Amino acid sequence: MKLERWSLHFYRLRYAREVVWANAREDAGLFALLEIGADGATGIAEGTLKDTWSGVSPGSLEAALKDFLMPRLRGVDLTDEKVVARALAGIPDNRLAKGMIESACWTLRAAVAGEPLWKLWDAGRTRELAWTVTRQTPAQMAAEAAEVCARYGFGVLKVKGGQGVGVDLKALAEIRSAVGSDIELYVDANSHYPLAHAADYVRALAAAGVTVAEDPCPLQPDAQFEALQKQSAIPILVDRSCASKEDAALYLERGAQALSTKPGRVGLAETRAIAAAALPRGVRTAVGVYAESALGTLVNLQQRGSMAAEQTFFLHMTEQVSALVPEIRGGRIELPEAADLSRLVDRERLRQLAYNI
Repeated sequence: MKLERWSLHFYRLRYAREVVWANAREDAGLFALLEIGADGATGIAEGTLKDTWSGVSPGSLEAALKDFLMPRLRGVDLTDEKVVARALAGIPDNRLAKGMIESACWTLRAAVAGEPLWKLWDAGRTRELAWTVTRQTPAQMAAEAAEVCARYGFGVLKVKGGQGVGVDLKALAEIRSAVGSDIELYVDANSHYPLAHAADYVRALAAAGVTVAEDPCPLQPDAQFEALQKQSAIPILVDRSCASKEDAALYLERGAQALSTKPGRVGLAETRAIAAAALPRGVRTAVGVYAESALGTLVNLQQRGSMAAEQTFFLHMTEQVSALVPEIRGGRIELPEAADLSRLVDRERLRQLAYNI
């Protein structure tokens, strides 16, 4: 199965309110849709374009694909994951672009096979989901948590910390009061606190009923991380510094108990490799949020983790380019039976919401 065609589309989707991340504030998201074609079938992948996340712009992504990544696929058998990986291995960096190619190849394989990708991977159709409560005042975070739990039935909330220990703990207390005792809470501090304070912070989170602490401080797979995890009563979920199977191997050797896998950041091939390394050690994995649209959610949730998946950010968006917007009931979704995910692209909306570079 050889590459016959490819295309790249950019689109901007507005949010219902301003969202505050650890390193940005925004009222809309910018995305790229990669399509590749072979044997009359099409594979797709979505990329999230944020300069403080992926470090790419529409122009730089387009140039990387056009100038040196897609040419490497000419004549390559796209059915063979290892062959595709070798074709791209000679190019350093460009993590997002290469990940999009890997994901598009996987969805192409499913389309050719005539089976949904989740079925090819024997990953099941249903996904439990977690809602991410982004940075606001504690009262606003609690009100949002109560509203989404009541509306969608979420049983897990990922709470964005890093606003100061006092504010973080106040937010947790108000969220717990608003949603009750049955909702699982974990906290992502986005590496905000210094290593010297991390153990005390994680201890305070555990005392507040938090079950997982994600990136409480800048992490490296070293003796300091090993000591932090050993003295912590709850798992430390490693995200920012675990973006490859090589990173995962180093953390696993240091006793990691939970790893984040983000298909939107590095592609389905890489995140599957991370999960495969974690599984035999009993290490938990989360399919981490990358602020995907509904379309990106449907692609990236083909992979299953052992924790509740975080792909619910599309609910913030007032616009979509997917003809199918997932329905969430009881905190879960069922993936579509579609083998060809490119058929879910709403071409008219893609044209209307196009972002021109």
